[in-house]
Amino acid sequence: MDGTTAGAPLGQGVGYGIVLGLGFAFALGMIGVTVTLKRYNAERQTSEMFNTAGRTVKSGLVGSAVVSSWTWAATLLQSSGVCYRYGVSGPFWYASGATVQILLFATLAIELKRRAPNAHTFLEVIKARYGTIPHLVFMVFGLVTNILVSLMLVVGGSATVSALTGMHTIAAIYLLPVGVIAYTMVGGLKATILTDWIHTFILLIIIIIFSLTAYATSETLGSPSAVYDRLVEVAAVHPVDGNAQGSYLTMRSTQGVIFFVINIVGNFGTVFLDNGYYNKAIAASPVHALPGYILGGLSWFAIPWLTATTMGLSALALENTPAFPTYPNRMTENEISSGLVLPYASVALLGRGGAVATLLIIFLAVTSATSSELIAVSSIFTYDLYRTYFKPEASGKRLIYMSHVIVCVYALFISTFSVGLWYAGISMGYLYLLMGCLISSAVIPATLTLVWSGQNKWAAALSPPLGLAFALIAWLVTASKECGVLDVACTGSNNPMLAGNVVTALLSPVVLIPIFTLIFGFDKYDWKSMMQIRRADDHEIADVASADIEETAGGRVETNDEFADEQIKLLRASRISKWTTVGLTLAFLILWPFPLYGSSYVFSKPFFTGWVTVGIIWIFVSLGAVGLFPIFEGRHTLKHTVKSIFLDLSGKKHPKTIQAQRTVSDEKRPSSSDTPSNKDQATVDEKNL
Repeated sequence: MDGTTAGAPLGQGVGYGIVLGLGFAFALGMIGVTVTLKRYNAERQTSEMFNTAGRTVKSGLVGSAVVSSWTWAATLLQSSGVCYRYGVSGPFWYASGATVQILLFATLAIELKRRAPNAHTFLEVIKARYGTIPHLVFMVFGLVTNILVSLMLVVGGSATVSALTGMHTIAAIYLLPVGVIAYTMVGGLKATILTDWIHTFILLIIIIIFSLTAYATSETLGSPSAVYDRLVEVAAVHPVDGNAQGSYLTMRSTQGVIFFVINIVGNFGTVFLDNGYYNKAIAASPVHALPGYILGGLSWFAIPWLTATTMGLSALALENTPAFPTYPNRMTENEISSGLVLPYASVALLGRGGAVATLLIIFLAVTSATSSELIAVSSIFTYDLYRTYFKPEASGKRLIYMSHVIVCVYALFISTFSVGLWYAGISMGYLYLLMGCLISSAVIPATLTLVWSGQNKWAAALSPPLGLAFALIAWLVTASKECGVLDVACTGSNNPMLAGNVVTALLSPVVLIPIFTLIFGFDKYDWKSMMQIRRADDHEIADVASADIEETAGGRVETNDEFADEQIKLLRASRISKWTTVGLTLAFLILWPFPLYGSSYVFSKPFFTGWVTVGIIWIFVSLGAVGLFPIFEGRHTLKHTVKSIFLDLSGKKHPKTIQAQRTVSDEKRPSSSDTPSNKDQATVDEKNL
């Protein structure tokens, strides 16, 4: 096991060039953006700005940030793998089973904005409501979630880089996060969000290129009809066990639906327990949180669905051609689990250009999501550990320093951990299936913290670790019974993972919480202590301006009337989100897929053509929603910044003059003495309830 790939379509120089060159290019770009905003928009990197991005991000950027954060290496690689295994059902099960969490999380995002407007992490909410013991329990589960996600990013990304370029896997593991560390440390959460938009835009363009090549311009394939014919031929030689008629062109797939259930459970944990998604909710402007998450969720659906439907099916269609990297052999189970279906298909479809495009999108997926994880973990250590238990009066400057330290230390820890997993033979696919067993028992208690006043502290504190214990027992006992040995292959198979993920991890709190409620009684929480969460003291960082996130970063204070109006809007958004997200969830999980599953329908050629066409249209709509719409929303800020740069370079106006003009209106704003007190805030909240 030397970590290099013989006969890789690209040279090691290309791998190092993209991993290091592009990484530093993004870092320098974000440093330039940060300097520009400081010079022309009077922005200062306070601790609040670093960790919350000013709490005023608009819906377009929120949507693109959600898409980028949820587009892991696994989104592209694992989804293509399940398509290769189970046919057209795999991409849909993957996409629908991971979209509903984002849609449902929109409701939780609104509740967080409404209940705890000053929070930096979801764990601060746990501490404010329940105290120390539940806080520490959820801190462990939250950090385990971030670690699992980070490991999947680095392990999956490094395997692809190595397969495409021959670059040593360990080198890829350590070098992939380098550029991310640089721009995350300089720009904080806002740099992450802005980079998310750039990554999402490029990613969508490349996915469109892949799909149009496979279904329109390829000499080998070139149309849905040609792909359909080849899939019929492949099914005749290699029928899929458990699929209707052994076909790759049916939603009726026994193993596919088992994966679907595992996928849903695991992804609840990686959304509802990942502080990165709460970071995005906290960063969002109150009126933009709901549309941002709905926009992001619906836009994201097309990414794994179309990518996997294109690349997974292309791998099946082209596997028996000399252009395919494994020809004349089929892909091995280890290659599939390592996420190599997509890169192999891209090489067969587009040659060297396909390899470069794949390397680029995997790099973008890994780095953008890794940046989100770095901010998520740094905010937990900074606010929930350091400020809560070690130095409650820490200044904003000190908190920024701690955030920088944690970003560096965590990146080194994840890279080193990934090396250990590589030597142990643990792949991205294995981690993806395992994550639900490890974290999903905390999903329901965490959700109820923000939506139900009756959950007591012991139900919140005890149900997650007990659920974890039950899940591990169910997982390992099932594996032992099925295989008689607890190796990677057996413990990573569908049935043991299904037992651990669903039967115990996610559903055990459904039993445990009522038991602890009966033992310790109903809580009668009034939601007021969440209002006591305070922002950091950034007074020592001078000249902090306040305005829109895309203009300046500040922590503008609100009057009582403004706060009351905001709470009314959030309450209205809360009601809308509950109905909207429930309706969309039913559509994605039941109304769309299960009539096709129950009827055992095998796609006809016209139906398959329509299926693909819908996916291509959807990806173009996604490009407009999270690629172009953020530019439209930020057009005034972009215009101001460009104009300011021109005036500065031409010598017509100094940046200080520009800043002074922009702060004239700030002088008319209410002083901090007009800010609503915690008591006032609690009163407003109570009235709205």
